[in-house]
Amino acid sequence: MVATRYEAPPVTSPRRELDQVIAAIAHRKPAIDLGPVDICFLIALHVQSEGANLTSFTEQQLEDVFANASAIVQPEAEQVRRRATHAIQRLREQRFLARVDGQGVVRTGEFALSRLAIGVVEFFLEDDVLTRASLHVLLASLRTAITEVREVARTATEPAQWADGVVGPLQVTIAELVAGIERRQRGLDLQQENFQAEIRRLLEADWFGALDRCQQLLEQTSATLHELNEVLLRDSSQLLVLLQDVEDLAVAAGQTDAEAVAHRLMDQIDRSAAWGTTRQRAWSEYFQYVHRYLRDVVRLDPTRALTQRLREQLAESGDKFALTYASAAPMRILRTVPPPRDQPPVTRPRAPRDREPVTEPAADPQAVLVSKVKQALVDGARTLSTVTAQVTADVAASERFIEAGRIAHTVAQVAQVRAEVERPWVAVGADLEVEEWDTTAPREEKS
Repeated sequence: MVATRYEAPPVTSPRRELDQVIAAIAHRKPAIDLGPVDICFLIALHVQSEGANLTSFTEQQLEDVFANASAIVQPEAEQVRRRATHAIQRLREQRFLARVDGQGVVRTGEFALSRLAIGVVEFFLEDDVLTRASLHVLLASLRTAITEVREVARTATEPAQWADGVVGPLQVTIAELVAGIERRQRGLDLQQENFQAEIRRLLEADWFGALDRCQQLLEQTSATLHELNEVLLRDSSQLLVLLQDVEDLAVAAGQTDAEAVAHRLMDQIDRSAAWGTTRQRAWSEYFQYVHRYLRDVVRLDPTRALTQRLREQLAESGDKFALTYASAAPMRILRTVPPPRDQPPVTRPRAPRDREPVTEPAADPQAVLVSKVKQALVDGARTLSTVTAQVTADVAASERFIEAGRIAHTVAQVAQVRAEVERPWVAVGADLEVEEWDTTAPREEKS
């Protein structure tokens, strides 16, 4: 029997992995250079492929589509065929077009749009914005898919069952649904930016008449973000619970791939939920800023008379114009605050540790203290301070503090005490204070 030693894989930090990815991509020297004609050419190829159900284009078809796009964008351009050849070569070098015929350079090739080209085209064509309806559909589909995966994980016993029934759906179906939510969130971010630009254009074009339209855009976007944030916070917690169950089952079965995929999806859902809270907070700040501007500037100056006069004064002043500011006077101190006195450090006199042995029998200190307290009560002492002063009269100053605690305990045992809610502190001598009690005569001991 041969024993083998298991060596754990090296642990890499996220920062190191990121540096490696960036270094690998930088080594390939990627670059994207697209002009208006190139973008319109890619859009025309995508639209034509969907309309005619084409999976690829020949070189002649590429040249014809480029000629049509160039005639619209640059109708005065010449040498269209030559420019089409250079455009096709440029898009191939930037991996927007991929050759799919497999015939090398002997025959004319067939080309198809790459994932990069589809992404660029969809950005300009699709208006895919996250709405309450689309979010409900995507989250319901996610919940159903993850529930099915969890049921498979509970019954899976073989690695093949985990790969086909758990890892595959998590990596493809569920990941695509989560990516669909994130893609629509980015679309909504772009729409919000367009709304802000539209509000700015409205105020520049129609100063006072744009109030209603600006308020409508602000309120609609605020209501949309509020609804989306509520849905994300409510449903994301359910999805995280389901994925946590899948991850726990994968850990119990030793399926590291399923565990990693489930954990990655949980991070994506957390990020989507955080997006809703962050965007709602950011739009709320913008909403308040615009409303304050409309209230304090636009409504107070509907004809822009004040604004126009201020601009004319600034233009006529030239270099003589300057801004001044009012500086607030420093706060004055109305009374003199005495500096705190330095308190002397707490010290305790040192006493000799070794004492001479005595032959007298040792008395019980508690019995002696009880007799002294009773004697003080019999003599007429009716407060704790009086009893303490009488009993500690012959006690050393260094031991009076400890003795005062024992006296209070003994008084409570041998007599009845009564104290108010607010007990005053009474000085006993020059170096001791106690909380005052009222006492009675000592209780009679039962025989």
